[in-house]
Amino acid sequence: MVKPSVVTLRCRLRATTIRLPDMASAAQWLEGARPRTLPNAIAPVLVGTGAAASLDAAVWWKALLSLLVSLALIIGVNYANDYSDGIRGTDDERVGPLRLVGSGLASPAAVRGAAIACLSVGAVFGLILVITTAWWLLLIGAACLAGAWFYTGGSKPYGYSGFGEIAVFVFFGLVAVLGTEFVQAERLDWAGLVGAIAVGAFSSAVLVTNNLRDIPTDSVTGKTTLAVKLGDTRTRTLHLVLMVVPFAASLLLVMRTPWALVGLLAIPLAVRSNAPVRGGQQGPGLIPSLRDTGLAMLGWSLLTALALGLG
Repeated sequence: MVKPSVVTLRCRLRATTIRLPDMASAAQWLEGARPRTLPNAIAPVLVGTGAAASLDAAVWWKALLSLLVSLALIIGVNYANDYSDGIRGTDDERVGPLRLVGSGLASPAAVRGAAIACLSVGAVFGLILVITTAWWLLLIGAACLAGAWFYTGGSKPYGYSGFGEIAVFVFFGLVAVLGTEFVQAERLDWAGLVGAIAVGAFSSAVLVTNNLRDIPTDSVTGKTTLAVKLGDTRTRTLHLVLMVVPFAASLLLVMRTPWALVGLLAIPLAVRSNAPVRGGQQGPGLIPSLRDTGLAMLGWSLLTALALGLG
């Protein structure tokens, strides 16, 4: 019998070590939560609170609870996507941020548990808002949880059929902004709706950038995102259109307060975020656009919230 060489033993040991589950460090778990997506959770709460303040109805502790709900949900969504994409094998060749399951750093069960824990935390904070506002908000909360899980989970995930951007627009735009406004003011108005459309456009632009970057790998793995359906050129055009929408919203919000024009100060951030998309960058070259689209959203939302509050 031939004895394995030292080199062979070392290679086997290294391969075994790489496959060990649940070896991710705290820093890797944090990266797996995808902190660059947090502006998608913060921005709608800022704008919704600004809309409530413009009605003289801002409630600080409800705004804080809304923020906690939004943060817990987006982190839960990110872990849920990591789990679902990982077990399907669609993350095996991904260009973007670290994926815990796809890289083998954590077991699917551990990442699924993290997703459920975060979504549960969001549900608890949301339940407090339901109890103190209106019972029917519970139905909207249930829809949010279902949307979070079935984006890439279940037998027929809607994110694999080109509906991801629509879902992001609805949940992190319309629902998040108007929900934040309603739990504080207990009514909605046109300014909140305009702000919700603007934030939804920004959030969709973040996902468009992500899916533009992943067109080559998603096409191979059968993940039919909107970017895969539209193709490279039209996806880049869509990103530009979505980035214009919030600044058109700033002009409309002038009817509520002239201070809304300060939202236009975020235009340089938007231009910078669109530059790699406009310049034809591929793969890793689009990662700066992901970051800058989120920063443009956060900048516009903060300026607009302050403007609505002052107005």
